[in-house]
Amino acid sequence: MAVTVYRSRQTLRGPLTPDRIAALPLPLTRRGRRGYQVDEVDALLHRLAFELQRRTRERDDVRAENQRIKSALRAWQAEQRTYRDP
Repeated sequence: MAVTVYRSRQTLRGPLTPDRIAALPLPLTRRGRRGYQVDEVDALLHRLAFELQRRTRERDDVRAENQRIKSALRAWQAEQRTYRDP
C-alpha cells in the first residue's frame, strides 16, 4: 500500500513543527457549499500540534539519553584499555 503525502497549492516548505501546524490557515468554502467546519479543523490542527510537540520532546529525550549512554560506554572502554595496557 502506497503512502501519500498531503500537498496543497501553498505547500509548506521545511519540516512540520507544532507552531507551523497550529498556525496553518486552511481555505474556507464559499457560502452554500459543503466543506469542513472551521472549529473542527482548528481543533484537529491544535491536537496534531500538541501530539507532534510531545513526540518531538520524547524523541529529543531519547536522543539525549542515548548520547549519555554512548559517552559513558566510551569512558568505560577507555578505562578498561588502561587496565589492560599498562
